[in-house]
Amino acid sequence: MSDAILFSVDEGMARLTLNRPTRLNAFNADLAHAWKDVTAEATSRADVKAILLDASGPAFCAGGDVIDMATTMGSSSGADITALAEVINAGIRSLTESSVPVVAAAHGTTAGGGLGILLCSDYAVVGSRSRLGSLYANIGLTPDLSVSAQLARAVGQRRALQLVLQDRLLTAQEAVEWGLVAEAVEGEDAAAEAERVRARGEEIARFWLAGAADAYGQAKHLVRSQPERSFVEQLSEEARSIGAALETPDAQARVAAFAAASARRSV
Repeated sequence: MSDAILFSVDEGMARLTLNRPTRLNAFNADLAHAWKDVTAEATSRADVKAILLDASGPAFCAGGDVIDMATTMGSSSGADITALAEVINAGIRSLTESSVPVVAAAHGTTAGGGLGILLCSDYAVVGSRSRLGSLYANIGLTPDLSVSAQLARAVGQRRALQLVLQDRLLTAQEAVEWGLVAEAVEGEDAAAEAERVRARGEEIARFWLAGAADAYGQAKHLVRSQPERSFVEQLSEEARSIGAALETPDAQARVAAFAAASARRSV
């Protein structure tokens, strides 16, 4: 695997670490292809039941590498950028379409396409110093990497428009209030806060692993895939899913334990 993204698996948890800290983990061709490969592996391995997505350096992700774009404008075209975005999109689809829950530990700044990477997660943690925004129009570009597809679902259309049509970075508290992220943690300084964000992200992943990991994964898939179905179709999919879950040894043991505990309490 490329050094642009670090990958490891430990007791059911895959850790994917964006690793271009000097460029605020902005995507260039190297990171794009590594991202596609790593996300495909993480979501296809039977031993992976939770994914932690984090980053090296002072920021989570600044989207596309604008400096790299500027230096290659004479030798590349809009079609090249489109092709590279599609490579990254393949990794986004691997995460969002899988039945493995993903937590993002997004310290520092998340901007541009970095928002799309953040929105690949099912639960996001930031630091109290974190800032999150669009900023595409500042350089004359339009949203990519799933921002237009996922942002409005997360925060509502009006708020999504406020973010993409303004030169604005949300504070961590605003991001929580908008529903863009689940929680914000504090640290004594930026470095300590980044470590606390990573630690909290791992804690959430370990919580999934310690519980009914497969059920969490299927619940994530039900919610994520819902837009593909009508209301009636979704009801049928829920019915199918809960029936399939009840056939698993884990669910049968948990249901029996719950019933036994309830019986003891009623005595």
